[in-house]
Amino acid sequence: MFFRTLIHAILSRYGRRLGHYDVARTRFRVLPTDLDLLKHMNNGVYLSIADVARFDLLTRSGVWELFKAQGWYPVVVSETITFRRSLTLWQRFRVESRVLGFDERAVYVEQRFVSHGEIYSRAFIKARILRKTGGTVPITQLLDALGSVPEQVGVPEWVQHWSADAVLPPARGRAPNVWD
Repeated sequence: MFFRTLIHAILSRYGRRLGHYDVARTRFRVLPTDLDLLKHMNNGVYLSIADVARFDLLTRSGVWELFKAQGWYPVVVSETITFRRSLTLWQRFRVESRVLGFDERAVYVEQRFVSHGEIYSRAFIKARILRKTGGTVPITQLLDALGSVPEQVGVPEWVQHWSADAVLPPARGRAPNVWD
């Protein structure tokens, strides 16, 4: 994954520029190291590849440079993925990534794994923007830095419910490990 990340970091620098809310289409191929014992792409690899594709979105939209200038960085808070079909060895596919919208604390991204015009898998990611100096970047400050938000950008109601249902206590709070 390290070399794939490095290659895509270089490709993203020279890729077609995107607006903040455009769909980024990042191309991949299933490699032997992506496979599980059943000879299809391992479910954990999907999430690692989604990371690479989100970095492509951030780089080509200019948001990564904005983050670096501000001393900010994104972290995944929650993610969910649904699988429809298996990706197999050497199969070409692309990950289509787009910003869905924002709530008072987080950014939401949808990512689709697509091959032959078909969705093979779809993931939803909730991310927070943190400061390298400590603390969280308020969404209002992020939106001020990004500029206007198109009307069609918005978090679907079911994603809002998922986000609320999947939340854990804050890192500084207690989260006892007790099984009922």
